[in-house]
Amino acid sequence: MRMRIQYIDLLRTLSFVLVFIFGTSAVAQTMTSKTETEKGLSNMLDYYRQSGIITALGEYSYLLAELPDDIAGLCKVVQGVMLHVFWSEAYGVKLSEDRKKEVNLRKVERILSRIVELDGRPIKAAREPEMRVVGNCRDHSVLLCALLKYKGIPARARCGFGTYFVPGKYMDHWICEYWSDRERRWVQVDAQLDSLQVVTLKIDFDPSDLPPRKFLSGGQAWQLCRSGEIDPDLFGIFDMKGLWFVQGDLVRDFMALNNLEVLPWDCNALMTGPDVEVTPEDYELLDKMAELITNGDQAFTEIRSTYESDERLRMPADWSP
Repeated sequence: MRMRIQYIDLLRTLSFVLVFIFGTSAVAQTMTSKTETEKGLSNMLDYYRQSGIITALGEYSYLLAELPDDIAGLCKVVQGVMLHVFWSEAYGVKLSEDRKKEVNLRKVERILSRIVELDGRPIKAAREPEMRVVGNCRDHSVLLCALLKYKGIPARARCGFGTYFVPGKYMDHWICEYWSDRERRWVQVDAQLDSLQVVTLKIDFDPSDLPPRKFLSGGQAWQLCRSGEIDPDLFGIFDMKGLWFVQGDLVRDFMALNNLEVLPWDCNALMTGPDVEVTPEDYELLDKMAELITNGDQAFTEIRSTYESDERLRMPADWSP
């Protein structure tokens, strides 16, 4: 009887030890996983703090003196130095064909150079509409990204579709995202929407913090179209529409997540026209890119490795920023 009691006590002791060991292991694994997650987040945010070839300021950082610290204020700075090419007449400006060509300025450095040519003051000083550099939604977003990066705030441009321009349509559009340390999330900002456009478009939300699904990234749009949930012909701009157009924005969005914000009309092997047949191999890559984009921050490392390793994502040899 005594031996049986001793045996039971031994089993209880052994069970306690095993539970303790495995419990400690689980805690250790959880802590390791959390540490790795935080490290991955830190690496990602460091990456988006850095200027890329498009958002680099060059010799024009002096123009950014005494910028406001709030997002709405930074948006006003962008709006005060840039005139949207399609909205110019709403501001009383009739653009010449030469002025319209300013939308071809890819790099922020060149955009700032043109701003100086028109008005040499720091960019915190709002210009009259006719003295603003001519751009589009991509340029508003890229310039805001550059300002945020200058302030050490992680930021990235996004290419996709806005739902608030034409009811029932998904219009080709770019926005900016910045990382909010306080809220631990990416905040979407439409730097193009100033007070005039907000009234004209009857915007009922804060352009400095877009509600979910007001903007669909290229990856989101691609998945919605490929699944048949939304008609691809609802996506585009002017007379350009369809899955081929969504494909182009998917690729541009993926490139923007790798700090290369090409122009809306820049093309490569995967950004083609409506008459170009897409191979099964290309569909496989496009689907993968869309999945990575929609998987969130956890996919950052694979987004980078996919971009760096696949030649189909390179711009043509004769392309120059």
